Amino acid sequence: MTAIKHALQRDIFTPNDERLLSIVNVCKAGKKKKNCFLCATVTTERPVQVKVVKVKKSDKGDFYKRQMAWELRDLTEVDAKDANKENPEFDLHFEKVYRWVASSTAEKNSFISCIWKLNQRYLRKKVEFVNVSPQLLEESVPSGESQSVAGGDEDALDDYQELNAREEQDIESMMEVCEYAISNAEAFAEKLSRELQVLDGANIQSIMASEKQVNILMQLLDRALGEVDNIEGKLLSYEEMLQSVKEQMDQISQSNRLIQISNTNNGKLLDEIQFLVNYMDLSKGHIKALQEGDLSSPKGIEACINASEALSQCMNVTLKPGHEKLMAVKLQQHLFSELRDAFARRLTNHLNNVFVHQGHDQSSTLSQHTAELTLPKHSPLHRDLLRYAKLMEWLKNTQREKYEGLSRTYVDYMTRLYEREIKDFFEVAKIKMAGTSKDGKGKFATLPRKESALKQETESLHGSSGKLTGSTSSLNKLAVSSSNSRRSQSSSLLDMGNMSASDLDVADRTRFDKIFEQVLSELEPLCLAEQDFISKFFKLQQNPTLGENVDDSDGMVHSRPPSEHRHSISEKDMVRMMMNKIFQSIETELNSLIALGDKIDSFNSLYMLVKMSHHVWTAENVDPASYLSTTLGNVLVTVKRNFDKCISGQIRQMEEVKISKKSKVGILPFVTGFEEFAKLAEAIFRNAERRGDLDKAYIKLMRAVFNNGEDFNIFISHFFEGVEARVAQGVHEEEVSYQLAFNKQELRKVIKEYPGKEVKKGLDNLYKKVDKHLCEEENLLQVVWHSMQDEFIRQYKHFEGLINRCYPGSGITMEFTILDMLEYFSSIAQSH
Repeated sequence: MTAIKHALQRDIFTPNDERLLSIVNVCKAGKKKKNCFLCATVTTERPVQVKVVKVKKSDKGDFYKRQMAWELRDLTEVDAKDANKENPEFDLHFEKVYRWVASSTAEKNSFISCIWKLNQRYLRKKVEFVNVSPQLLEESVPSGESQSVAGGDEDALDDYQELNAREEQDIESMMEVCEYAISNAEAFAEKLSRELQVLDGANIQSIMASEKQVNILMQLLDRALGEVDNIEGKLLSYEEMLQSVKEQMDQISQSNRLIQISNTNNGKLLDEIQFLVNYMDLSKGHIKALQEGDLSSPKGIEACINASEALSQCMNVTLKPGHEKLMAVKLQQHLFSELRDAFARRLTNHLNNVFVHQGHDQSSTLSQHTAELTLPKHSPLHRDLLRYAKLMEWLKNTQREKYEGLSRTYVDYMTRLYEREIKDFFEVAKIKMAGTSKDGKGKFATLPRKESALKQETESLHGSSGKLTGSTSSLNKLAVSSSNSRRSQSSSLLDMGNMSASDLDVADRTRFDKIFEQVLSELEPLCLAEQDFISKFFKLQQNPTLGENVDDSDGMVHSRPPSEHRHSISEKDMVRMMMNKIFQSIETELNSLIALGDKIDSFNSLYMLVKMSHHVWTAENVDPASYLSTTLGNVLVTVKRNFDKCISGQIRQMEEVKISKKSKVGILPFVTGFEEFAKLAEAIFRNAERRGDLDKAYIKLMRAVFNNGEDFNIFISHFFEGVEARVAQGVHEEEVSYQLAFNKQELRKVIKEYPGKEVKKGLDNLYKKVDKHLCEEENLLQVVWHSMQDEFIRQYKHFEGLINRCYPGSGITMEFTILDMLEYFSSIAQSH
């Protein structure tokens, strides 16, 4: 390795003014072994540059060449892989990681040690050495010792020092004196050696001549040593004194530390005591209010509210660890529990009594409202009870079972009270409603009603809810006296067609409309006020989930052990269930009232649809999920069903009308009746939310009028009805043309009677009738006319299908086409 090092220094580094300090024979890790040398070099010129150079043999193998070089300042990390075991592998981290395997571990260690020394001497940014044994680093080498690295080059690196300017000048002067200094180095070195010996002898003689001065110097040194010993003695005595002082100061410091700890502990103890006194002390005034406070006076209620809130704060305070073990805390908590339980019992008993007394007071005013068709107002009861709302909230948070018991008691009481009020209220409404009809000679009935039938119906209406008290008996007499003027249960377009508009007695229907509106107007504020009160009194405005089960038997929420909590409900659902229980009779009574109104006059469903829809819309705007909105929405379905049934009944009556085959000219009775119906419906549905339902009914009615009243339908359809009857009796369709009454000649005659000109004329007359009967609002005429056009086309296609099936190959067709019909309808609509 030494020969290789000298060869590399001579051939590669000396020409570049570089000195080779260390060398290691390596190959790349994980690849085919191609040996090369890593060399650590420094430049001979300043500033010194330190490099790691990669050198390899040429391909021919006769000389070495420089392949790659890295600046040592670019090296960031040297990883020796293992600091405890011999391992020839190591990594050098430059701009990328180079992995090498040395030919021996000794060469690797020598090279890494040289790199470390160069880094320590020449670089400010220190390289990180990983997994390197501390023995390789200079810090681990004892001072004064040195190790040879790479044949003494490390010593040369450490001992090398450049000449200063004076030394260079002296050497140059000496070499100028001797002319052969350069040409004959041995002679020059021999001369220098002789001169050095002469100088050494002179130095020895000089030292021997200065022996006296040396002796004097030694004496001075001895005296100085004596003084040093005296000083050391004094220092020892001072040190002993200071040690005594130190021990005393340590004792004082320890005492001060103990005093400081004691003061800190006393402060913390005082803070704990103040915390317990401030947060777990209930004033005597609050205790007296909880035990004896007057729950019937505003002042007493306010004092109880303040006391209950203070008690809750004391009971809910978050204690620090260890507080619960203090006897004083335990006693105080026990006192708070007793006060809470006693006040909860006292509050529950008082509110139960309030419910009972308020109920008696409310019942005493019931009779004066029934005759006026109004429901009693519960605002005084609500106002009195809302004073206890905060106490109810306290009860809800502290004594859940008592809170739930009070809610059940309130619901039970209010259910009985409202059920009695609502039944009496609807009894009055039914009696007033039953007195609005006329007899058979009046305007709506088709058959007179007997007194016995009316009496039986009235008794059936009243039998389920019992007799009214007070002034209600007079209303019963009023209903009986008006029973002679009762009219039929339903009206029809046929009946209306037999009378003029001036004969229509709209007073009864107007009175019915007012009664029905009065009923809804009374129910709406009653339900909204009660729901608002329940939310405020029982503190159910928020929507957290409650850990209670739902008992469907009474609509209330009951407390159960946690193991039995299978369902959880929101407070919003709790309000809804309480309202369903309290007002459970409203939906039934409303449906009964609607059924009565429909029996009195089927056209009453128009009034009820408009009124009920308006109130549902109003309730949904206030609260879409309220009990009132839900209940009225359910009842609205029944009203809409009655309305549809009324329209279907009118259509059915039109279809059952028998028209003489000999009659060819004249206005059908239900056509005039439709005109009157339209006037009535327009008056009812003007600006109503359910206007769309009326428009759809118009289309159905006009289609029925058209199907049962137009000449085209009456006569042509009469012929084809006979054809369909033969087919229904078992005659094959292709054999119908052999029937005498339905042969091809008869078919041609019928078709000839209805050419396109006559059809257009008939359609024009029909448009005038429709235009006369329908109002100008909502574009209803265009809707009906379009519907009639679709019906005409449907029947045209139906007749064409019969002709093709029953008269195949006859070549018989209508004298007008579907395109002609579309043109007739369009031109008629544009001309008007």
